[in-house]
Amino acid sequence: MRSKGLNRRDFLGRSSGLVGAAVLPEASRFQGPFRARVQERSTTIRRPERYEDTFIFDRKPFTWPGGKTLAIWIIPNVEVWQFDSPAGAAISPNTNNRVPDVINYSWRDYGIRVGLWRIAEVLDAAGVRATVALNAKVCDVFPKAVEEMKRRGWEFMGHGITNSWNLENIPLGEEREVIQSTLRTIEQATGKRPRGWLGPGLTETFNTLDLLAEEGVMYVGDWNSDDQPFPMKVKKGKLFAVPYGMDINDMSLINRLGYTGEQYLQALTDQFDTLYADSQKTARIMGIPLHPFLTGQPWRTPYLKKAIAHFHKHDRVWFATGSEIAEAYQQIQS
Repeated sequence: MRSKGLNRRDFLGRSSGLVGAAVLPEASRFQGPFRARVQERSTTIRRPERYEDTFIFDRKPFTWPGGKTLAIWIIPNVEVWQFDSPAGAAISPNTNNRVPDVINYSWRDYGIRVGLWRIAEVLDAAGVRATVALNAKVCDVFPKAVEEMKRRGWEFMGHGITNSWNLENIPLGEEREVIQSTLRTIEQATGKRPRGWLGPGLTETFNTLDLLAEEGVMYVGDWNSDDQPFPMKVKKGKLFAVPYGMDINDMSLINRLGYTGEQYLQALTDQFDTLYADSQKTARIMGIPLHPFLTGQPWRTPYLKKAIAHFHKHDRVWFATGSEIAEAYQQIQS
């Protein structure tokens, strides 16, 4: 109902609870502390200040070892979850908050029991070594699985303790303990201290990068800001970002977007074809994140196999591990 005696503009101006502030006078919209916050947000851009703002067309061209131009690293996420807490990806979202969540827990557990080894057979046949994002508790719960991955010469990078909790908002001392414990446990189980890190859920705090560098970690996969590795600014030591490939993460494409096997294959080959063409100008990197409970399913693994076969048809491809890429980049840039 229209208020008697008021024109439309006056009515809307007085009915501020019904409309946005855009119709109100400037003075009544932005007053006191709120006005100060608006002014700050309109004039200040908070940047991470962890890396230089450079553009790929401005950089000095380079190639990977052996004259290769496109580095590919394949990253199976080998994870473990607490049975008595809701967490992680879901094939049945409507049960994801139940405890216990038998449907989703057992689906995820399929990954390390079966799916990982189906993927391993594909990589073995292709002569490709993986870089495993490893929850430290896998070493305690599934030591035989760790031995099998180690036997294949796969690289291991830290991926937190379990995937039931992440680094979000945890205190500095607790985060340091998590990182140290993760690296120590994996080193004891594999004989090598991890040189790389992928945050569980790719989570970080404002302290994560400095803590990783303090512990001698060389590269991190959380930052996907480029098609090349790039140096991160840390308080002590050196740390490089080696992009993980979030855009073609099977978790994003298959689990969240519902891609079919054919669509997943098309995404991988399209990503590769573009990066391979781009790499004629300067070197590029392509990360392929895998979750064994997704890509390790019988009807999906054949499409990964087809994608790798497509990559192998091109002579400027370098299949490498995360540390090999980080080391090569550091040497090239030094």
